[in-house]
Amino acid sequence: MSFEQSPAEIGLLLSGGLDSSILLWRLLAEGSYVQPFYVRSHLTWESIERQWLNRLLAESDRDKLAPLVELDLPLADVYGQHWSTTGRAVPDAETPDEAVYLPGRNALLLVKAALWCQLHGVEELALAPLKSNPFPDATDDFFDTFESAINQATGGSVHIVRPFSQLSKRQVMELGKDYPLGLTFSCIAPAGDLHCGRCNKCAERKAAFVAAEMADPTGYAG
Repeated sequence: MSFEQSPAEIGLLLSGGLDSSILLWRLLAEGSYVQPFYVRSHLTWESIERQWLNRLLAESDRDKLAPLVELDLPLADVYGQHWSTTGRAVPDAETPDEAVYLPGRNALLLVKAALWCQLHGVEELALAPLKSNPFPDATDDFFDTFESAINQATGGSVHIVRPFSQLSKRQVMELGKDYPLGLTFSCIAPAGDLHCGRCNKCAERKAAFVAAEMADPTGYAG
């Protein structure tokens, strides 16, 4: 079986949050032809997150942007009655970062996108973890091992890149200061189509704008 080759130079795992969106705009500004991926795992916030992502892509440089590829990877059968699948007891602004950890998240996000890239001739796949990411699936060792394993399993040669891996949140925000950050979406408990303003990720978002000394354009429900 043969697969149509993509003209994209680099793939990008894109949630539409601050970090991955800033990385998208940076890649486009550098002249890269980008293939964005959205992985739908049927988590409670994804329908609203996807609406915001549509708006963001519509306002981005379409000349260098391939159509979004949406990959389906449902996790209810693995995560069970977790807050991410039920919407109950969602971690709030007072909880530590560990409260929002989704087990195996980066491995799950990468596996189908990396395979798509291999099958369609895209040699690089980017994602946007930061230096401050505390989780075990955001380390250099994890990404090196994952890249080796997926290439060994398929005989491919996709290279996983993390342009922000040595940057702080403030540094990434400063890279994004001239971009329309009001189009990004970071909430895990949306109120209608707005950020709730109360969850752990909304608190992180607010803190990012404060730390970067930037006006926050986000509409919060609470």
